[in-house]
Amino acid sequence: MATAKKAPAKKAPAKKVAPAKKVAVKAAPAKKVAVKAAAPAKKVAPAKKVVAAKKAAPAKKRTPNAAFMKALTLSPALAAVVGDKPLPRTEIVSKLWVYIKSKDLQDKLNKRMINADEKLRAVFGKAQVSMFEMAGLIGKHVK
Repeated sequence: MATAKKAPAKKAPAKKVAPAKKVAVKAAPAKKVAVKAAAPAKKVAPAKKVVAAKKAAPAKKRTPNAAFMKALTLSPALAAVVGDKPLPRTEIVSKLWVYIKSKDLQDKLNKRMINADEKLRAVFGKAQVSMFEMAGLIGKHVK
């Protein structure tokens, strides 16, 4: 029995790769500026942008909330500082600030803290109070 010889496998021909094309980069020519010596240059104002103006409805005046404007009776300790007439809460806080500024009771380093004198210590109950808790502390002294 004769064995058949296998033919050697043919190699696939190598693919030829085209060489990369070189791209020539040309520099853009510089712009030439023409200068006229005879005529003076005119100043041109920049163009104004046109903004579409919205026509808003006329603003309505806010009506104050009646609860904030209600006059409250003061305790004797608070009346010694802001006066003895019934006042709304907003006016009480405003008059407290007038008193604090006039007596220079704001802390020098931390302006948020208020150093109470004898009259304010009766209202606040402590020697130093934050301006944020001041409005809450006067709630005990109004009806």
